[in-house]
Amino acid sequence: MTSQPLRLAEEYGPSPGESELAVNPFDGLPFSSRYYELLKQRQALPIWAARFTFLEQLESNPTGVVLVSGEPGSGKSTQIPQWCAEFALARGFQKGQVTVTQPYPLAARSLALRVADEMDLTLGHEVGYSIPQEDCTGPNTLLRFCWDRLLLQEVASTRGTGAWGVLVLDEAQERSVASDSLQGLLQDARLEKLPGDLRVVVVTDPALEPKLRAFWGNPPIVHIPREPGERPSPIYWDTIPPDRVEAACQAVLELCRKELPGDVLVFLPSEEEISLCCESLSREVESLLLQGLPPRVLPLHPDCGRAVQAVYEDMDARKVVVTHWLADFSFSLPSIQHVIDSGLELRSVFFPSGSCLCLYPKSFLELEAPPLPQPRVCEENLSSLVLLLKRRQIAEPGECHFLDQPAPEALMQALEDLDYLAALDDDGDLSDLGVILSEFPLAPELAKALLASCEFDCVDEMLTLAAMLTAAPGFTRPPLSAEEAALRRALEHTDGDHSSLIQVYEAFIQSGADEAWCQARGLNWAALCQAHKLRGELLELMQRIELPLSLPAFGSEQNRRDLQKALVSGYFLKVARDTDGTGNYLLLTHKHVAQLSSYCCYRSRRAPARPPPWVLYHNFTISKDNCLSIVSEIQPQMLVELAPPYFLSNLPPSESRDLLNQLREGMADSTAGSKSSSAQEFRDPCVLQ
Repeated sequence: MTSQPLRLAEEYGPSPGESELAVNPFDGLPFSSRYYELLKQRQALPIWAARFTFLEQLESNPTGVVLVSGEPGSGKSTQIPQWCAEFALARGFQKGQVTVTQPYPLAARSLALRVADEMDLTLGHEVGYSIPQEDCTGPNTLLRFCWDRLLLQEVASTRGTGAWGVLVLDEAQERSVASDSLQGLLQDARLEKLPGDLRVVVVTDPALEPKLRAFWGNPPIVHIPREPGERPSPIYWDTIPPDRVEAACQAVLELCRKELPGDVLVFLPSEEEISLCCESLSREVESLLLQGLPPRVLPLHPDCGRAVQAVYEDMDARKVVVTHWLADFSFSLPSIQHVIDSGLELRSVFFPSGSCLCLYPKSFLELEAPPLPQPRVCEENLSSLVLLLKRRQIAEPGECHFLDQPAPEALMQALEDLDYLAALDDDGDLSDLGVILSEFPLAPELAKALLASCEFDCVDEMLTLAAMLTAAPGFTRPPLSAEEAALRRALEHTDGDHSSLIQVYEAFIQSGADEAWCQARGLNWAALCQAHKLRGELLELMQRIELPLSLPAFGSEQNRRDLQKALVSGYFLKVARDTDGTGNYLLLTHKHVAQLSSYCCYRSRRAPARPPPWVLYHNFTISKDNCLSIVSEIQPQMLVELAPPYFLSNLPPSESRDLLNQLREGMADSTAGSKSSSAQEFRDPCVLQ
């Protein structure tokens, strides 16, 4: 049966005074006056002119795939999902029929809040969102925003994919591993449980349009017209400032002194610099002599949690939003009139209608900035992706379609790493252990360490550590005062950063999850709350699959050794050795040289503390200082004992490998001698008898 287009209130054109006569078709209640206020804003967006064209293509296109191409700020992320919900309701779908993916959890939550407001619906009922540690949906949810990696995990799970009428892959130009993988799986028609009449909408920046058109076989494209009017020319600095945070702060203060209308968006490359900029600006703006209220300084990054919604709120004061790449691709902020760009992200930024100040020369942008981010599937470790593909019984991940095929070496490295972790059997399929690893929303090496804790009787501590490493990995900025530095040192543990994270979590819980306690120590309160939720989810998952648990024993000597063994069982792939006694660490697997992060507890200890000779690390970041972050000392004997022998044999040639192999031979001789001695002791009494 052919569906009829849904006629919403805006098609009838009622005024706010007539709102009691118009009923919201999604919940059967009259539209509120706020609905009409927001409707005027929606109708002013560039995308509104393409509404009927989009709905027509979605209804009539035989392939079921529609591309939407438009510039940042045109309204794609807020309007396309609403129109898909109209389409789904017109076809008679009742619940869970529209899923919208976002490359960042924060964007999924924020867009759900905004769209529910625009649709005049209650969040958690007809409109909801699913992100890590937070599922705000219900049985009547028609429109769900979802983190793309979470949706990929759902697809790979044996628990099924759910019923989708429309799947919207938003921000495709972000090129996240999950988004590219979902497109590949859909293209390969491997999602057997999907309904046959599925509609797929891919929303992108115009720069990626040609590649997507070729990938999907030339589907219809809905082009969003550019906003009319001339745009101001960017103002470039002659040189790159030595302190980009200070330069950005001064540029914001200068705008405020001129009292030009409109909100300000500041792009900085890291959360640390965002925090420093916000703290500096919050102090400075109070002293400005302005006619109105002082500007409101708002950080915007993944750890902001629900506080991000403040960027959408109407305020009497000017808003200064300090962010990184997240706002460029995942947020439409219509009140922004001025942009200050540090240029360090090397991305094309949202262009306002007021002014754009670039804290770098024009030649720097022309030489360095790519039109779009590089595909993450060509940059990131693919072990988690390969584990998920194996879970879907895609025997050869290299045969899966991608917008850009990952290097064969990267796929082979991922398979090799999973083999070392015992996640694969002799045929290259998932082992029983691999199936369990794929159930956890963790990196494979962290999931393996958590499972090893069952054997070493330290599950309680590893649950905490797994949650902290995933959601709240320590400090994100340097201490702002001697008092704060002293409070931080009190949380450090002698065994290293991993035990320090456990100590931080326990102190946080003992404080009653107090936000002021976190602020005094430079800790992210929202991230620690997320870690608490994730720990509960991991515990529930372990109970569901009937894995053994253990009582808390943190601080005991036995627990200290057991925790190290569990960590080495999963993280033997991430070990480094200090080659010269000065903190220059050679990575065993890649032969890179790196230093400890400035936030590492070993760096904050008073001289003449010597760096630990062998360390296990959580992350290696290639940056100006090549950092190892979240580091703990280990003994090489434990590495030889717990790592697979063929892993040690396959390490690249180095002095470290030779030392480990010598140690392994010595331990083997010692074991053989011990067995021989035991056998002789057994035989001698027999002779005497």
